[in-house]
Amino acid sequence: MLRPLRRLADVARRPAAAAGAQRASVRWMSDEVPAEAWLQPKTQVTTLPNGLRVATQQTFDETATIGLWIDSGSRYETKETNGAAHFLEHMAFKGTNKRNRLQLEKEIEDIGGHLNAYTSREQTVYYAKVHKQDTKQALDVLSDIILNSQITPGAIEEERAVILREMEEVEKSMEEVVFDRMHQSAFRDCSLGYTILGPVENIQNMRREHLLDYIKRNYKADRMVIAAAGPVDHKEIVRQAEQFFGKVATTPDDLVQPVEEKPYFVGAQLLYRNDEMGPTAYIAVAWEGVPWKSPDAPAFMVMQSIIGSYRKEDLSNIVPGQVSGNMTIQRIATKQMVGCADAFSAFNTHYKDTGLYGWYAECDEVAVTHCTQDMMFGNTCMAYNITEEEVNRAKLQLKTQMLGALDSTTSIAEEIGRQLLVYGRRMPVAEFIKRIDVIDSEEIKRVAWKYLHDREINIVGMGPLHGMESYPKVRNQTMLYRY
Repeated sequence: MLRPLRRLADVARRPAAAAGAQRASVRWMSDEVPAEAWLQPKTQVTTLPNGLRVATQQTFDETATIGLWIDSGSRYETKETNGAAHFLEHMAFKGTNKRNRLQLEKEIEDIGGHLNAYTSREQTVYYAKVHKQDTKQALDVLSDIILNSQITPGAIEEERAVILREMEEVEKSMEEVVFDRMHQSAFRDCSLGYTILGPVENIQNMRREHLLDYIKRNYKADRMVIAAAGPVDHKEIVRQAEQFFGKVATTPDDLVQPVEEKPYFVGAQLLYRNDEMGPTAYIAVAWEGVPWKSPDAPAFMVMQSIIGSYRKEDLSNIVPGQVSGNMTIQRIATKQMVGCADAFSAFNTHYKDTGLYGWYAECDEVAVTHCTQDMMFGNTCMAYNITEEEVNRAKLQLKTQMLGALDSTTSIAEEIGRQLLVYGRRMPVAEFIKRIDVIDSEEIKRVAWKYLHDREINIVGMGPLHGMESYPKVRNQTMLYRY
C-alpha cells in the first residue's frame, strides 16, 4: 500500500531490501531510476513574513522563467461572479498605474521576453520567460500588472467583447465542451462545476466591483507562490520578491470562501443528441477520482497511462492485430469494420479534495455502442485482470513523461508553482519515480476495485447518439465486465 504524503521523504530514502522485507510483492527498482532524476538541483524555498513563498531551481540555461502562482480560480467564484478570475487575467494586460498597455508590451519586447497567463479551476498563473539577466525587470512587470492593474470601465468593455469571442471559439471544440458539461453534471450546485470562462450572461454583466472583490478575497500573500527556474540566484529572487510583493496582505481569519466543503460527485447521464451534427459522436465517462494528496493518486496516474490515448490517423500504416501492446487500443483498432473509433484518451484530473478519472472518445455514430463497451471494459477490468507487463509498460511511459517535463525552465517553474500550492512542498523527481516504482498489478487491482468497481459514473455525450445505451446499462458495466 502506498504511504501518505507526509511520509514521502521516507519512501524516497528507503532501501530496496527493507521494502522487499515489508511486502514481497512490491518490487523497488531504484536501479531503473535514471541518473538525471537523482541529479536534479535542489529547489530552494523561502517564506516571506507575509506568507508568500519564493521557490527557485537553478538550471544551466540562458533563459529563465519566473512567475506567480495563485491559489485562485473559477472554483473560488460565486454563481453570480463565475468568470471573474478569467476576466481578471485579461484585464492584467490592459495597463497599470505605472505603465499603459503599449508600454507593457514594449518593455517585454525590448528584452526579448514572453509574458503569459492562464486560469484553471483552482489556480491563476502569470509568468514571464526572459534572458537570465532580466528576471528583476520581469518580476517588476508581473507585480505591476497583478497589484496595480487599471480596471477601467473602458477596458472592461473592450475585454468583454474579446472574452465573448473566445467563448464562441471554445464552443467549437467538442472536447472542451464535453469536459465543461462533465464538471457541471458531476459537481452540480458546486463551484467546482463552474466553467472557467463563466456563462454568457455573467460576462455581459461583469462589473468593476465584481473584479475588485475577487482580488480582495483571493489575491493574498499566503496563497501565492513566486517560482523561478533557470540560472537564477535564490537570495536575489527573494530580495526582489520582498521589494515587489512584500506589502501584499495575508488572508484574514474571518474571510469566508465559497470553497468550504468537499463537493458531492453525482452519478448522471447528460446527453445532447443531435443527429445533424455530423457522423461523429463525442462521449466521456467519469468516475470520482482522488485529490492531489491522496496516497492513491500515483496509482491513478498509472491507470491513466495503462489506458493511454489513441488516434486513428496515427495508426494508418499499421496492420490491425499488430497495432499495440495496449489492450484497449488493440480492441478499438481491430473493430474498424463495425464503425470507426477516431480517437480516445484516458483523463485523470486531481483537485484539492476530489478528482475526476475516466475516458473520452470520438467515434462514428454506428460505433457508439461498441466503443463505449470497449472503453468501459478497458477501465473496469483493471480491478480483476491486469498483468505486470501492462503495468510496467505504463510506469515506464509515465516516468518518461515526467523526465520530459524537465527540458525547459517554463515546465520546471510550472511544476514548482503547482506543487507548492497543492502539496505544500516541492516533490523531487526521484521521489516521484520511487512512488511509481512501488506500484504493481496487485496495487492497480486494489485501487481499481476501490474506486471503479460498481461505482457511480457520470456520462456526457454530444452528437448522433442513437446508439448510446441508457445509464443503467452503462452503469452495470462497472461490475459486469471482468475478463
